[in-house]
Formats: sequence, C-alpha cells, structure tokens
Amino acid sequence: MALLPTALVIFFFGIIVAFIKRPKVLSDIKFGPSSMHVVQFSRHAWKEGFVKGTIPQLPLTVLNSVISVCKLSSDLFPGKELSAILVSMTVGIMNVVGCWFGAVPSCHGAGGLAAHYKFGGRSGGCVAFLGVAKLGLDLALGTSLVKILSQFPIGFLGVMLFFAGIELTMTSRKLSSVEDSFVMLICTVVSLVGSDTVLGF
Repeated sequence: MALLPTALVIFFFGIIVAFIKRPKVLSDIKFGPSSMHVVQFSRHAWKEGFVKGTIPQLPLTVLNSVISVCKLSSDLFPGKELSAILVSMTVGIMNVVGCWFGAVPSCHGAGGLAAHYKFGGRSGGCVAFLGVAKLGLDLALGTSLVKILSQFPIGFLGVMLFFAGIELTMTSRKLSSVEDSFVMLICTVVSLVGSDTVLGF
C-alpha cells in the first residue's frame, strides 16, 4: 500500500462518490474520443490574446512556472539541477502546439510539483504515467470525462490542495535571514488581503 500514490487512492474514491451522488452520470457515458479540429484564429483574436493574455500572464508564468519550479526542484531533489531554459522551452512548446487544438493555456507550476511530491511522486515516471492515463481516458471517454469530473467532490480537491500548499510552505524553513522572512510575509499578506498576486510581488 505504501507504494500506491495517495492521490490516486483519493481520486478513485472521489469518482466513486461522484457516481453515488449522481448515478445518472453512468447512463450518460459515451465511449470513444471527441472529434478534433484545428482552431482558426482571426487577426483580432491574436491581438486580444497577446494584449489581454500573454502580456499580463508572462511575469507570473516566468516566476511560478520557471523560476519557482527550478528552485523547488533543487530543494526537493538535491544534486539534480533543472535547466530554466529547458523548462521555459517546454512551457512554450506545449502552449504553441496546444492552442491550435483548443487547449487551455497551461504551465508546469510549483504547486503541481509540490503536489506530486507530497502525494508520493519521486521521479519523472509518475508524470509520464499521469500523462498516459489522461490520454487514455480522453480517447476512451471523450467529453463524457468532463461530465464525470464535474461531479468530483469539491471537498476532496480542497483537502488535496491544502496538503500541497503545506508542502510548498515547507520550503520557507530554508530562509536564513530575518529580511527574507519579512519579504515573504509581506508578499503573502498583500496577495491574500488584496486578492492580487501582482500587488504582492
């Protein structure tokens, strides 16, 4: 049982609860992948996406998806250096390719890394397994998967996020000076009170 990732157990238990909560979901399941098509972007869409999406998001993405990921990785796996250039390239490639198929913009994220580690992930194999599992479920269930996941208990997600957050806060133990601790505290308070990460940073 120790070799079985905790998050996987919680996920399957949550799916069972979702089916119990709404049995109709089972009868609505349709097998087979959803149809796929290439999205056509207008010049106006490119402009809106760049001005309202890329520019505001870029600083946060660089900080959370590149700098924080590399730093957290070095803390969790000492001696295994992660290249910031490589991380940046993978984020860019998956978004440039994915957008043509209607994919939601995504990144690595320090929170995701902390969650994988907290729930048992210790190598790239767990991420590879997760990717293959997602592709398999998508090809098998298509849009029915969205209906199933929409019934997943929010409380379960809250608990998982809570423990992932605890894992992230553990890195603050390595702050060696009062000044660093004070900066971290101010950034956190402003971000939470103002509900604005930009103001915090």
